[in-house]
Amino acid sequence: MSANSLITSHPRDVQVAEIGKNTLILRSRTWERLKFEVEYSRQKGTTANSYLIQADKKALVDPPGESFTEIYLQQLAQHLDFTTLDYIVLGHVNPNRRATLQVLLSQVPQVTLICSRPAANALKAAFPEWKSRIQAVRSQDTLDLGQGHNLSFLTVPTPRWADGLCTYDPATKILYTDKLFGAHICEDTLFDEDWKGLDAERRYYFECLHAPQAKQVEAALDKISVLGARCYAPAHGPIVRYSLSRFTYDYRQWCQGQKSQELSVALLYASAYGNTAILANAIAQGLIQNGINVESINCELADSAEITRIVETCDGLIIGSPTLGGHAPTQIQTALGIVLSVTAKTKLAGVFGSYGWSGEAIDLIESKLKDANYQLGFATIRVRFSPTPEILQQCQEAGASFAQNLKKTKKLRTSRQIVTETHVDRTEQAVGRIIGSLCVITTRDEETHKGVLTSWISQATFNPPGIMIAIANEQNADLMHHPGDKFVLNILKEGKNLRRYFSRHSTLGDNPFANLATQTAFNGCLILNEALAYLECTVQNQLECGDRWLIYAVINHGEVLENDGVTALEYRKSGSCY
Repeated sequence: MSANSLITSHPRDVQVAEIGKNTLILRSRTWERLKFEVEYSRQKGTTANSYLIQADKKALVDPPGESFTEIYLQQLAQHLDFTTLDYIVLGHVNPNRRATLQVLLSQVPQVTLICSRPAANALKAAFPEWKSRIQAVRSQDTLDLGQGHNLSFLTVPTPRWADGLCTYDPATKILYTDKLFGAHICEDTLFDEDWKGLDAERRYYFECLHAPQAKQVEAALDKISVLGARCYAPAHGPIVRYSLSRFTYDYRQWCQGQKSQELSVALLYASAYGNTAILANAIAQGLIQNGINVESINCELADSAEITRIVETCDGLIIGSPTLGGHAPTQIQTALGIVLSVTAKTKLAGVFGSYGWSGEAIDLIESKLKDANYQLGFATIRVRFSPTPEILQQCQEAGASFAQNLKKTKKLRTSRQIVTETHVDRTEQAVGRIIGSLCVITTRDEETHKGVLTSWISQATFNPPGIMIAIANEQNADLMHHPGDKFVLNILKEGKNLRRYFSRHSTLGDNPFANLATQTAFNGCLILNEALAYLECTVQNQLECGDRWLIYAVINHGEVLENDGVTALEYRKSGSCY
């Protein structure tokens, strides 16, 4: 039996342990991928961490979502007399957590819900019968449970979690951070003893959840820094005890790194049922993975001045909306009006949204932007009801495509970097203005497949159809400069970002094809399925020129793999380097 099958056959459970004075963790665990959303895609399972403080009064912090409701409440009953529970503290509220709350509150009618004001408003709207049981708190408010557990609260609103709330217990010096400082990984280990081994999971979690709201996360870090916490208790993953200062430093560095990107995109959205927010997160990932700073704006919370400031300074903007009663929400209409009135029409734009029946809001936004002569960076995304894994993948690809198009339009319009004669010779600048199609050449050395990135290629003849390639020795030249040598020229599509799997040089032992869909051409070399087109070629002549070989090859066969795609191009500032 494989390791993967062992993991996926592991049943869900609730791990219980004491983590401080009068304090238990109830850690609902799944060893499988919990959801199809982007943030769970590393498929290492996750934990939904809940905490129970049993002092003179008893408080339950952050019950899990409905995936764990039954097993969680069964385990909770082993450690708590439900009739003695006084408070439930909520770091944020969403439909999954509300499902567990409904069941739990039916068993604890005496309990008071503690949450931020936005969470209280949402709960009262969804469950008016709970109104008298809800207590909204603000930053610096306290709740004394006795025996030193005088809880203090910090509101930490972000675009994704407007109701964010952290809770600090001075008796244990534990800060309950909810969505901050988490990771989606399931292990038996409670604490972060092997914190170096968690780096990849922590960074991925940050990029999925927090990179688009780096400004608000930095503000939360400033609030947290004055508390003197010795332990972070997040909603997901290990408790942070051994790497608290390092992890906090990482968060600040990651926020700064995101904000320091050269290009910035304003991602404006509203989300009635959460679906549009999920789409926004997937698009953001495509942008972030391609080196774009994303500033996420929940239009239901942002004021006009903030929206104006962000859309005036961004390089591109993307608007997402649900359709409610055949219209866009008022907040989106206001944001669209601001965009049309203050934003330069040269900025790249994008539109997406979800709907139940008609989707008029998406069409309205698209038509208004097109009428104002904005260029769209990807095909408008319309999603009916909840997004599927395939749709989320499409959203990520749309974000990547937008990023590439944004970079291309900025290069065409103006150079952000002033190049002087002291940096690059004028002749080299002129040579650098020659552009070429970005391609991957795949070759074969017996049973080993190799691939190298190039843009030094052009059509050379019509009859027979032939191409000319300039290639260096370190680019598998030995497999291409003998008459009769075979190769495939994979012409890349703008926005697919296949280039990240290949370099300009061939490195022995590397297998760039491991994570790519391929097929074998008639000549035995590999075709990249995500390429725009491919050509199967045979070398006819070669000539050694300076530091390159010039290869002339005839085209034996070719095919366009995607009719609507645009060829990826490479732009350079200097002719002395790539």
